[in-house]
Amino acid sequence: MQRLSALTGQHNYFEDFEVGLAIRHARGKTVTNLDNVLITNMVMNTAQGHFNEDAMSKSGGPFGNGKIISYGGVNFSMVLGLAAQDCCENALAELGLDNVKLMRPVTHGDTLYAFSEVLERSDADREDAGLIRFRHYGFNQHDEQVAQVDRLVLMKRKSHWGDR
Repeated sequence: MQRLSALTGQHNYFEDFEVGLAIRHARGKTVTNLDNVLITNMVMNTAQGHFNEDAMSKSGGPFGNGKIISYGGVNFSMVLGLAAQDCCENALAELGLDNVKLMRPVTHGDTLYAFSEVLERSDADREDAGLIRFRHYGFNQHDEQVAQVDRLVLMKRKSHWGDR
């Protein structure tokens, strides 16, 4: 039987993260019509700017240049997903998301990339895990910051989970 620790990376346990560590995540994700419109409708967001192409093309507004604007929840969720393998693969629990900031509109066809920084590291109330607070940054293909979100996770300690 395969060890549980063999299913995740060996360099993203609690002990591997130091305050100030900066991580550039390897992958990017292009925002598609499906990503945005499906999730926008699933969460019952009724703002037409997220799914009515005709209205947006006639709006002449300052956001999106007449294009559909991706719902902000989609955007920061993609940033969290892009960061997850490096930052949260060995998390036991995601305890909170805070300080969500959406800086620029994202439209269909934009590609998002993620960077992360370790803000805090502290002991938890259990000996097999610790608390890590990350700040995740999302950038588009033009290196413009589009999103930021802080994430608090309960992270496995290698000393307790590394050989399981």
